[in-house]
Amino acid sequence: MKHLYVAPVCALTIAIVLLSSVNAIGQAKAYTPPKTADGVPDLQGIWSMLTNVPLERPANLGAKEFYTPEELAAQAQRGAAAGRAAAPTQPGTTADVHYDLSQFGLDRGHATVASSNRTSLIVGPEGKVPPLLPETQKRQQERAAFQREHQWDGPETRPLTERCILWASEGPPMLAPGYNSNLQIVQGPGYVAIMQEMIHDVRIIPTDGRAHLPQAVRQWFGDSRGHWEGDTLVVDVTNFTQKTDFHGSRENLHLVERYKRIDANTLSIQITIDDPSIFTRSWTTLQELTKNSDQKNQV
Repeated sequence: MKHLYVAPVCALTIAIVLLSSVNAIGQAKAYTPPKTADGVPDLQGIWSMLTNVPLERPANLGAKEFYTPEELAAQAQRGAAAGRAAAPTQPGTTADVHYDLSQFGLDRGHATVASSNRTSLIVGPEGKVPPLLPETQKRQQERAAFQREHQWDGPETRPLTERCILWASEGPPMLAPGYNSNLQIVQGPGYVAIMQEMIHDVRIIPTDGRAHLPQAVRQWFGDSRGHWEGDTLVVDVTNFTQKTDFHGSRENLHLVERYKRIDANTLSIQITIDDPSIFTRSWTTLQELTKNSDQKNQV
């Protein structure tokens, strides 16, 4: 049996890339994206969402939003040292009999990692998911207690991810998973389609000005409606279901996504998350994706 050994991938190489091409909001050079046949910015291609940036900022960093080049280099060196010190799995253990991530192309060595000097995907001085309202915390505790008691009642009480109905990272909001982190964007007149590598789900975003679906119609991915503001695709997402759950937010979850090409190989996705029935304030994430391929014809 082949032993699983997953170490940080090319940490020093990543550091060199980060030092030479750090992308931070407000620092990107002016870039004019190519246009599709119908004259809108061309976002098409296969993009990697894989990132080393955590959703929330580590507590010891306080309000620090960006690392310096020197700090990035030190991080990479520590990662390389940890990789050299890591031990392979032991024969007969659970880790050893699980499938070999490298054999199936699922480890980080087979994916492109977007360079970033951000300390968290959540922007702003807090860098954290905002506190939940007191009544929300109570509901969360009640749901957790119910789940502990009834988790084996039937398939309906099992998590959506376990049932392969919806993977949490697929979103919206989309957040990088640990593997299967690619997505493909395809455009046509009046539409943008996003296909996820994880579970291979496709989200269709109309950009022809149509109204949202009636509030009574609820969908796993919500109801997306897009429009163009200059070179930015702005997508308004509503109509989520009671069974979806993003940090406690369910049917009242409201997202505004902004997709913009920063350069030929970088796509920025800014997402503002709002649910006044759950969170004490709205909050925003920013992630930059790296292009893997210009392939456009698979959806």
